[in-house]
Amino acid sequence: MNDGMNMDRGMSGPMWIPVEPPTLEGLLAWHPQPYAIFPILCALLVGLYAVGLVRLWRRDIHWPIGRTVSWLVGVAMVLWVTATGIEGYGMAMFSVHMFQHMILTMLAPVFLLMGAPVTLMLRALPAGRGRRAAPRRALVWLLHSPIAKVGAHPAFTLSLFVFSLYGVYFTPIFDTLMSSVWGHYLMLLHFVITGVVFFGPVLMVDPWPGTKNHLIRMMLMMAGLPFHAFFAIAVMMSPGPIVRFFASPPPSWNVDIIDDQLWAGGLTWVFGDIPTIVVMIVLAVLWMRSDDRLARRTDRKAERDGDAELNSYNAYLQRLADHEAAVLETGGRPTPFAVKR
Repeated sequence: MNDGMNMDRGMSGPMWIPVEPPTLEGLLAWHPQPYAIFPILCALLVGLYAVGLVRLWRRDIHWPIGRTVSWLVGVAMVLWVTATGIEGYGMAMFSVHMFQHMILTMLAPVFLLMGAPVTLMLRALPAGRGRRAAPRRALVWLLHSPIAKVGAHPAFTLSLFVFSLYGVYFTPIFDTLMSSVWGHYLMLLHFVITGVVFFGPVLMVDPWPGTKNHLIRMMLMMAGLPFHAFFAIAVMMSPGPIVRFFASPPPSWNVDIIDDQLWAGGLTWVFGDIPTIVVMIVLAVLWMRSDDRLARRTDRKAERDGDAELNSYNAYLQRLADHEAAVLETGGRPTPFAVKR
């Protein structure tokens, strides 16, 4: 693959854009940008997670392997679309860019959240009142702060999710951000954060503020589907390019702008449905596990106290039955009865 620079794209700062037309090999080829911001960020995320695992291992604390695998998959997805040909071709073709956007917002955050990084931090950081425990106390404070409650509120998460589609592409914001390398990086980071903020209170793997009711969380997940579908339809039905940045692809590539935009809308639609189904399945599994844990806790409590709660309730029902029988024996005249549980 030949190298190219961004001079014909109107972007300030060094940014690699391929010269040759897109191929599967070119899209998958390793090619980080001159400013390797996301590869460095991904390495940092893996390193910090590994430090947490080592601390738990030294204290003989078990950590599910599935969470570690999920975290690594999420980081790998971010790296895949920001340090390969997908990143470069995404600077010239709307369809490739939208594929990158959907991975960063709809798939990678789900795997990152299933890795439970906040829970890992809470278990790995030192606890107590000393100076060493200050980071953990700060994290606990943040989780219970008004900022976290507002950030996890459905009105905010859904608004941010909608803005990442309509606000970015149907306003001059996209072209403004793409006018500089740092604006481009800021936009990609925004996509990841949007996905984390939207899916975090839905999955509730970590101690996010918000409702624990699984049915309500499923409804919150479904609330974003119409906005996603309407955006995809609007993109596919647009008679012209919705953003100026992709209006002039390299002439030698023979890219039909409207056809490429149609693919972009189709990818958006698909990525609205498939991740939603995956998350709904995950929620159903978490719901069943939650019911199983509740049943086990109830059984353990019954074993400890001789099922005192059930015995008390049965005694209550027996008193009600005795009272009803007494009323019938007195010809229907009520008798004093104090209901006690």
